[in-house]
Amino acid sequence: MDSTATDRFDTSRFEASRNRLASLAYRLLGSATDAEDAVQDAFLHWQAADRQRIKVPEAWLTRVLTNLCLDRLRSAQARRERTAGAWLPEPLLDGDPMLGPADTFEQRESVSLAVLTLMERLAPVERAVYVLREAFSYGHAEIAEILDLTESASQQHLHRARRRITAARRRSGDEVDRASARRIVEEFLAAATSGRTERLVALLTDDATAISDGAGLAEKLLQFDTAQRIAAVVRAGFKPTPAKRRLAGGTPAVHYAFVNGAPAILFVVGDQVIGAVTFDVTGGRIATVRGIAAPTRLVRLTEAWRQHEPDTPLITQW
Repeated sequence: MDSTATDRFDTSRFEASRNRLASLAYRLLGSATDAEDAVQDAFLHWQAADRQRIKVPEAWLTRVLTNLCLDRLRSAQARRERTAGAWLPEPLLDGDPMLGPADTFEQRESVSLAVLTLMERLAPVERAVYVLREAFSYGHAEIAEILDLTESASQQHLHRARRRITAARRRSGDEVDRASARRIVEEFLAAATSGRTERLVALLTDDATAISDGAGLAEKLLQFDTAQRIAAVVRAGFKPTPAKRRLAGGTPAVHYAFVNGAPAILFVVGDQVIGAVTFDVTGGRIATVRGIAAPTRLVRLTEAWRQHEPDTPLITQW
């Protein structure tokens, strides 16, 4: 096999792992953009390596990609960005290959916005052990080799990570029935756009929280932690005004969607998603509302939306 054919063969071996690597990187970093960059860095390492000596490409690539992500999480810049109070996971439209694997509850939960946010509280190595074990079913011996630690240390990291994640699992509850979720979100939207504060409060849990990135204009996330305050903010935020339409670049349509496995409403102008509101639903009520409108967080979601066949909008012109 000549060198050109060898390069093509080796590139195809990498491409066969690309979606899995991107899914791993997204869970580790919480950002599709950063995940894509990490995968590209892994490809450069693959190109530079003596590939004839790599016996199991999937294992080699997993080790390289995981450690590239850990380097990013440990960097001074990442620590500044993530501790500045302005970080949220990047939302992905259901069906995006970066969300896979999704066969088990643990795999689906590991990519939920709730758990991605909670994983920010874990040390980088705890996050890596948790993701490798829960989402990709690696054994502790394999994890120890990937992360260059002992099996007992891997077990201890997993125990600590699971203990912290359990709080989110209790809060988010079981997987929501999709038909029920849609009904609840439609009721929320109807109450928000009509200004029915009492109905909004009734749809929220007693300990509901709301988080917004302020369309990327605020230095820190905006957070609200009482049902009454959330209802008031939602009522004001969902009231259309000429100023909001100018900021949006037009008159949005409002669509129902699933994002990271959770119900959401998307504000769309033309084929551009200019805002996403996601909901954690438990016990028939809404426990968490997240508003994401910073353009940098909506790039991949918009790309997926353009290839998506949407349902009829909940609101044709907001």
